Amino acid sequence: MSSSSIQNSVIKDLKLAPEGHLKIDWVEAHMPVLNRVRKQFEEEQPFKGLKVAISLHLEAKTAYLAKVVQAGGAEVTITGSNPLSTQDDVCAALVEDGITVFAKYNPGAEEYKELLIQALESKPDLLIDDGGDLVTILHAERPDLLEGIRGGAEETTTGILRLKSLEKEDALRFPMVAVNDAYCKYLFDNRYGTGQSVWDGINRTTNLVVAGKTVVVVGYGWCGKGVAMRAKGLGANVIVTEVDAIKAVEAYMDGFRVMPMGEAAKHGDFFVTVTGNRDVINGEHYDVMKDGAILSNAGHFDVEVNKPDLASRSQSIRTVRRNIEEYQLKDGRKIYLLAEGRLVNLAAGDGHPAEIMDMTFALQALSLKYVNDLYQSIGNRVVNVPYELDEQVARYKLESLGIAIDELSETQKSYLNSWEQH
Repeated sequence: MSSSSIQNSVIKDLKLAPEGHLKIDWVEAHMPVLNRVRKQFEEEQPFKGLKVAISLHLEAKTAYLAKVVQAGGAEVTITGSNPLSTQDDVCAALVEDGITVFAKYNPGAEEYKELLIQALESKPDLLIDDGGDLVTILHAERPDLLEGIRGGAEETTTGILRLKSLEKEDALRFPMVAVNDAYCKYLFDNRYGTGQSVWDGINRTTNLVVAGKTVVVVGYGWCGKGVAMRAKGLGANVIVTEVDAIKAVEAYMDGFRVMPMGEAAKHGDFFVTVTGNRDVINGEHYDVMKDGAILSNAGHFDVEVNKPDLASRSQSIRTVRRNIEEYQLKDGRKIYLLAEGRLVNLAAGDGHPAEIMDMTFALQALSLKYVNDLYQSIGNRVVNVPYELDEQVARYKLESLGIAIDELSETQKSYLNSWEQH
């Protein structure tokens, strides 16, 4: 136990640590890829003498990532990336393990932001960010803390959009690796992770049947694909709404109905937003929704479901069950909002399965090493995860499953690399 981490941290209660340790131990036992990376880091010490600040959904899987980075020699400071996804017992366990933590479950808006700033005031050399929150604060509000930052890695679609906007304006001050755009992230985490965890959150929160209901999935990116696939598996009738014609055709070919949100709003029993944009469900949609419609969001920010529009149409708002707010409209209809419109899979659940985050967080750890090794030559831009790292994580995953695959012979490699006919 580190006295400095205890003295410097801002958490709810250190006495909660025993339950947090059990949670972290459980995910560690189910994250073989990250365990392998940890062993590599323990031997190589890639972050020796460096400070790393992490902003991610602060639950057990994230905690284990922090411990892996710490095992690589780093002094780690961690904060949350959503007020409702932080688990206080996990925070306490990390403090006992010598990691400085600035996070609490459900702080007020001002306190939440202050916790992010306190993490940055540790003056990190490297960052792991979620939604671009740390990077945005550094560039917009605390440029005094930019000096010395070598670079970092970004977890989400939303964060990469913000980073690329900074890059486009030639304002980005250090390199960032777009982990979300790696194959082993979006093919598995975004699709299978989001697909399962969203329905874990909805089902445990509502305790209602999905089979036979109509589910409207707003957005058909990789996360939307996963949500729609799992809804279909639960027996739902699935409608997809999109603004991208190619993705709309893909949803149609995958067997789903496709229509504008204005029409889909009339049919849905469950709604799940996964766009990364704002106001994708708004007032005109509430006006035609069924009595009893259930709204949820799986995007980074709580702006996809327009809450002011919903409140302005309501005569009363009350909490009817943990993480369920009932909005009774002026015409008597009731619409239910899950987890305050925040990430339903984390605010009302435990997030993605450990085996899925095993691959994503291995990518995060290896990408952090990559940017630290090459930050002087990368430049202040957003870069992709090198394919070699992406494939390395996939190979580690296959090995952990006991699965072998073929390899190309030298003749086959030569054939593929030649323009001449053979």
